[in-house]
Amino acid sequence: MPHAISLAFICFALWVLLSGHYDPLMLALGVLSTLIVVAIAVRMEISNREGQPVHLLPMILSYWPWLLWQIVKANFVVARCILTPSLPVKPTLIKVKASQKSRLGKVIYANSITLTPGTVSLDIKGNEIEVHALTRTAAQDLKRGHMDRRVTKFVGSD
Repeated sequence: MPHAISLAFICFALWVLLSGHYDPLMLALGVLSTLIVVAIAVRMEISNREGQPVHLLPMILSYWPWLLWQIVKANFVVARCILTPSLPVKPTLIKVKASQKSRLGKVIYANSITLTPGTVSLDIKGNEIEVHALTRTAAQDLKRGHMDRRVTKFVGSD
């Protein structure tokens, strides 16, 4: 039920944002269309814990700022590599351990790696993520497992 409620809220907010209509008739039609969409999603069983991870909302306030800071720091490293050609750029393929138990946790970890400039997640196999890193330093940072621990703390014991 919380997943359907969050889906309804998101759909209606998006409808209001994109339509720009605020008169009562149009808002009522927006509510009606939102309820129809949510009813179809519930019936199709696509509004679930993985598709609507509302259980992660409390932890978002600590994880997103940390991830944004990692993205900013990595941007500076990549820009420095581009602007200083003498720096060693050693593209590396590595496999990092994903300690998350759920598919959602592993996907969040892989996406967090990809969002950080200089690293791209290529594949998830079991409890390992194959990653392409622009520099060996970036690869070593991932191997240390700090991001893995942060994501595990973020998703909890799913």
